[in-house]
Formats: sequence, structure tokens, C-alpha cells
Amino acid sequence: MMHAVPSRKTFRALLVAFLFAVSLSAMLFAQDQPKRGRKYTPPPATSKITVIVVKATNGKPVENAAVIFHPMKNGKDEGNLELKTNEEGKAIIDVIPIGDTVRLQVVASGFQTFGDDYEITTDSKEITVKMKHPDRQYSIYEKHDEAKQQGGAEPAAPDQTSQPAQKPQSDASKPPQH
Repeated sequence: MMHAVPSRKTFRALLVAFLFAVSLSAMLFAQDQPKRGRKYTPPPATSKITVIVVKATNGKPVENAAVIFHPMKNGKDEGNLELKTNEEGKAIIDVIPIGDTVRLQVVASGFQTFGDDYEITTDSKEITVKMKHPDRQYSIYEKHDEAKQQGGAEPAAPDQTSQPAQKPQSDASKPPQH
């Protein structure tokens, strides 16, 4: 009796099928391995913040004002991001994470600098800043109503060291002693 020897084509087909099965099982097994390296953590959800800068006197937009965002972590400034307002007085940013606190500062030529802290709690926030022209400079050489005085240190309580030294009285000005 004679054994049938597989032909070369059959042998190659069996070899290809065997290698395919082995590589397929290796690929499937590799997916079950624990991952190595850094774990991917998606970025936090961010809020779209629109800052509108207008003049307090007439409500017209202030173009080219510097809008500076200072993200705060545990009360400390974590750097800053600066934008300029467009012709509509708007500056838009969308990279501040929801739940953060941001210190907003607005600087424009001819106006008082504005600054305030904002808690970012929603996915969008619109902040309108009304810029005021600077007040008149305070001068110590002019009379001022003390009730309206702003800023500066509180007046110190009088003590003996801040009083001018009193001159000793002469004997002629003293009342006679009996």
C-alpha cells in the first residue's frame, strides 16, 4: 500500500493556514495583557468665557484692551493667559477648566485697571467689564473732606512720642505756690 504524499500546493496552503491561525491567536492574546506605560486621562471639561469690555460712560466697546486670565490653584497664581479685545470689545477663551477660579485683569490705555476673581461653574460664562476713566490724582496740598477720603493708612492714635516736646515754663509764668 502506498501513502499519499501531499502536493506542494497543499503543503503551502496548510502552512499558510497554520501561520495565520498562530498569528491570529497571538494578536488576540496580546489584547488581554495589562497595559504598560502612561495611562491616558482625558482633559477636564472646559468653559467658554466671553469677556466684553465697554466704557462705563457710554457703553461703547473698548478695542485692544489687554484681558489677562490668571488661573488660581489653592489661592496661588498658576501663570497667565493674555488676550486682546476685538473691535466689538470681546475676548473669548475656552481652555479654563470648569470648577477653577480665575483672576481676571483688564488693562486699557486711558482707563483704570480692572481686576476681580470669578468661580467658573458652568460650561459658558459671559463677563461684562465697565471701564472707568481714572479719578483725579490725590494731593496732600489740597483741603479734603475727611469723610470722603479714600485709601491710604488710617491715622495713628496720638502717643507721647509723636507730640512735639513742650518747653519748660519759666518761673515767671508759674502761678505762685502758697
